[in-house]
Amino acid sequence: MSVAITFANLNSMIPTLLSGDQDDLYSVLIRGRHGIGKSWIAYQTASGLAWDATVNKTRPIQEGETCLPVVEIRASQMTEGDLLGLPSPHDVNVNGEQAASLRPFAWLVKACTEPVVLFLDEVDRATTEVRQGFFQLGDSRQINGWKLHPGTVVFGAVNGGVHAAQYQVADMDPAELDRWVTFDVEPSTEDWLGWGKNEVHAIVWDFINQNREHLEHKGEFEPGTVYPSRRSWHRLSNTFAKINMLDEESADMGLLFNLSHGFVGFEAAVALRDFVENYERQVTIEDILDHGKLDKTKDFGLVDHVALIEKMDAAGIFTASIGDTRLLNMVNYFDTLPSEARMKLFTTLTAQNSQISAENGSNFHKMLAKQGKVEAFIKLLGGK
Repeated sequence: MSVAITFANLNSMIPTLLSGDQDDLYSVLIRGRHGIGKSWIAYQTASGLAWDATVNKTRPIQEGETCLPVVEIRASQMTEGDLLGLPSPHDVNVNGEQAASLRPFAWLVKACTEPVVLFLDEVDRATTEVRQGFFQLGDSRQINGWKLHPGTVVFGAVNGGVHAAQYQVADMDPAELDRWVTFDVEPSTEDWLGWGKNEVHAIVWDFINQNREHLEHKGEFEPGTVYPSRRSWHRLSNTFAKINMLDEESADMGLLFNLSHGFVGFEAAVALRDFVENYERQVTIEDILDHGKLDKTKDFGLVDHVALIEKMDAAGIFTASIGDTRLLNMVNYFDTLPSEARMKLFTTLTAQNSQISAENGSNFHKMLAKQGKVEAFIKLLGGK
């Protein structure tokens, strides 16, 4: 039995696993469904690590330093020769005798001569011989006489584990897994929304935030059927950006549906098309905080209010100082919310451990008092 963790959980452990000298650097194996961002973990990790040559250790990066580069290898496309190298045209002298030697490929030379994040993708789709070659890399940090640089970090990614039955992958036996620190990753929707704030179009982000069931398919996969994934939404958003589809006043709904269908499948494409067609009628942050148009939320349910609060959070409303007009409108909006959404708004407003967050919370409470609404707030928090 294995326990899945979120990206947030994993990110909290990575610095401990990958900081120190070569005796403290463990090879990390990420298991999970396709399209969830396993590759992103390796690149994100690399961006946060630096090599300290003065003490010969890998450590968290500091301002002004260069992060570790990523050397990505697709294990499923490798042969034994890719691990061992090709015959060198130059013989070597061994005890007076001429012997043949093997010249390694560039990826191994780089990982052995400078600190890098060596990312081995699709390990469980590789041949048995190639996977056995990884034994040495994961255990003794060397292969065929070439030793990894003391600062090189090894990452692997597979689709196996609890999801193995859905994929054409090889089972990794206990001896093989013993060479890795293995994590089964099941990222949360919040993981993707947090990452997607600056990575996908605002309309795509809003759609997923309000229609979370369409982020990815979690049931059984029918052969030949296109399903949405975290990766496919990112690719679709990038495609929309290339042709400015979501930034035009009148988007071609037929083209939007056909493109979406190719990336995320029929059901998600239909839902996205309907969402975009009605997007202008969506309630915006400005409607509430700048114009106080609370009548636009009169038919909202709890899910709708939570989605709007999360949209405010994603837009950075709660991490900046909130002016009096917005604060007043926020208090008035707060007064219309069901108790669960009120708690969501207040905890999100004060969640940041910063001076600005503390000031916003204090000013919010003062505005409540000014509007005569403190009693309802105290009751919400369980007071008398």
